Formats: sequence, structure tokens, C-alpha cells
Amino acid sequence: MHRLLGYQPWSRPVEMDSLNAQLRYAYQFNDNWRATAEASRSRSVINDFSAFAWGCYGAASCADSVTPNFFSAQGEYDVYDYRSPDDTRVHDQLRATVEGHVVTGALDHRLSIGGDWLRRTIDRFGSVNEFIGSGSIDRDPEVFAQTDVALDPKQRRLDSRQRALVLADRIGLGSQWELSLGARYVRLDERSFDRDGVLERRTRKDTLLPQAALLFKPQQQVSLYASYAKSLAAGGTAPWFADNADEILPPTNAYQLETGAKFDLDGLRLGAALFDIRQAYQFTQPQADGGLRYVQQGRLHNRGLELSADGAATAQLRIFASVAAIRARAEDTDIAEYEGHQAINVPKLRASLQADYSVPGIDGLALLAGVQYSGRKFADRLGNASVPAYTMANLGARYATALGGLATTWRLNVDNVFDKRYWRDSGEYQAMPICSRARRARRG
Repeated sequence: MHRLLGYQPWSRPVEMDSLNAQLRYAYQFNDNWRATAEASRSRSVINDFSAFAWGCYGAASCADSVTPNFFSAQGEYDVYDYRSPDDTRVHDQLRATVEGHVVTGALDHRLSIGGDWLRRTIDRFGSVNEFIGSGSIDRDPEVFAQTDVALDPKQRRLDSRQRALVLADRIGLGSQWELSLGARYVRLDERSFDRDGVLERRTRKDTLLPQAALLFKPQQQVSLYASYAKSLAAGGTAPWFADNADEILPPTNAYQLETGAKFDLDGLRLGAALFDIRQAYQFTQPQADGGLRYVQQGRLHNRGLELSADGAATAQLRIFASVAAIRARAEDTDIAEYEGHQAINVPKLRASLQADYSVPGIDGLALLAGVQYSGRKFADRLGNASVPAYTMANLGARYATALGGLATTWRLNVDNVFDKRYWRDSGEYQAMPICSRARRARRG
């Protein structure tokens, strides 16, 4: 029996092709001042040809009463054919910065002033999501024919542009104290479009994004710090089952407070940090007419403790380890059942351990190994259903060399080497199961 509900032999795993390019130019005026200019492009194309189980509208056990978005009590469900090819996302950025070092009395200033331009676009076809049959958790899925419904024409769905002025000053206050102050003034102009290419929303606003940090070194090997940052986060996209399906919500602000300590011990850096992160809560909100609408309401509030270690264990071996305990809560959502417990898809505990071993006698060759752990995660906003914890192991290799005078690095990675089956993401209406190992090779 296929363990993947709704399995169809013609469905395919989601494919993503990415291209990243960057150019950087630096000019040194003198010992204290320099200028840099950067240009980058990131382009991703996603192809999704899926078949999946969803709700109970057409199954026999649901003939008399609709069970929207859920399986029937008898374990029956509907099967849908979902197609969204050539979903193209492009991220272009230009940046120019002047950096300088100025001493004024007892204060040591590391100044930075610059500007950047950012454009983010999304172009996609109007996806197809059609009912093709029904199945049951007690039997192998029947094979159904793919739908012949045509895709809507490809349209620009998002055009987001930002222009920003960036100022920063890292101020040395003697040998023990350092104060960092900065701000990013952003002028945002973002337009989103519906699947017919008609303008759906235009957001134009100016916003100031401040940052501040204070560092104290009571000893050369010990650093204590506190920091604050406000940032701009992209809005989410409404899922296909929402009344406003595919609508892209406007950007929101996120706020982060962090305080911690770092210790340098013979090449090994240990860290401990307390963090507090607040951002807009985005979710499908039940409506009075029984529908669902994807909205931004209330906030997601994450607080926790993270411990880390990074450094050389031996001359050839470097380790990177971290463990984080997280308390995630939805707040001010106007839905009491969504609050007071761990938020959906956020584990209370996660950890990772990675090792990087330089092979003696072979310059540039390193062997890589890692282990990741994620605790149990809630799969619904009510906190009634969850997916279990998992541990996953990865292996890899890296080889750094030069080709035609250019530094080149070859990487080979095998994720999930023991073929562990686990739920990577858990959502209220669907989840992402990982059922096999993955292999990745790239040159950079």
C-alpha cells in the first residue's frame, strides 16, 4: 500500500531551478576610506505537478453532509490534480557603500553610508487545482486521469521595489565598550496583481528601520551584548483553498531583541543568547459564511534561548553546534483557541551539529557531516494535532581549487543519508513529508 495518501503515478516531486550571480567592485581611497559597489541577481523557477488528498466533498461517505477541508469519519477523502509550472521569482539588487574610519577624541568611529535599490518580481501561470476522484485511508489510491483544464496565461503577480538610504556608525568607547547605531530609510512601492493581471493592491510607504547594539568586553575572551533591530518582511501568499487564493499580502514590520554572551576558548567560540522576535501573524481566518480568508492579524511572538559552539576542535576538525528552546505564541488574533499554546509548525526544541574535516595531504578537500533534530510540532492552530520529532543525518564533501585563475569550489551533499521518513513542515491543512534521501551537487 502507498503510504502517501492520494498518490498518483503521473504526479512529480516539486522541482526548483535556481541561478545566483553577484558582481562586486571595491576601491581603496586611502588607509581609512574605501568604496564598494555590488550588483546581484537571484532567479528561481518552481515547477509543481502534484496530486494530493484534500477534504471530503465528492467521496461516498460525504454525499449527505459536506465535511469541508477534512477527511470523513470513515477515512474517505478527495484527490486533486494541482499544476503550477514555471513559477518564476527574480530578486535584483544594486548597492553602493562608502566606509571610513574617523577618530574624534576618545571615540573611534567606523562609519558607513550607502544606498541600495531592490526589485522583486513574481511571474506565474494561473494554477489548476481540480477534483479528479476520491480515496480512502484503508486502501491503495485508485489511479485517476489527469484533468484537461487549461492553465490561465502567465502574468506578473508581484512587482516590489525598494530604494533605501543606509547609515551606520560603530563607535569604540575605549578598550571595553562598543556602541553600534544604524538606520535604514526605505521607500517602498509594491504592486500585486490577480491571476488575470489586474492590479489588486498598491502599497506605497516610507519607513525607518533602526538598529542598535551595545557590546561590553570585561575580559579579552568574553563579550556581553544587547541588540535591537526593526526590519521589513515580505507578506505571505494566500493558499489555494482561501477565499482570496493567491493574493499576496503587503509587507510587514518585524522586531527583534537579543541579549547574550560569547566566550573565546583556545579557538572555540561558545555563545548563549536570549531572543524575543515579534512579527505579523498571517493565517487563514474562518469567516461567518463558512469560508476562509488569508489575513494579517495579531502577531507571532517567539521567545527563547539559543546555545552555540563554533570553532576548531583539532587542527583538521571544525565543529558547528547549536541548540534552541523556543516559546512561540500567537497573540491578539481575536480567536482565543489559537492562543495560549505553542504556535503551529514551530518546535519547542531544535538542535544541529555539523563537522568539517580537512583531509590531510589533499589541499582543498574537506569531508562534511551533520545531524539535525526538530522536536514535535503542532499541525493545527488549535494545538490538537501534531507531527512527531525527527532526527536526520547528512553527509557531504567540498573541494576548493582554481580554474583558469578563478577560485572555484565544488560541493557534493547527500541529505537524509539513512532515508528517514519525517514531516519537515506541518500546516493546518497540509504538511510536507520527506520520504527519501536527496543528493545535491554544485559549483561556486
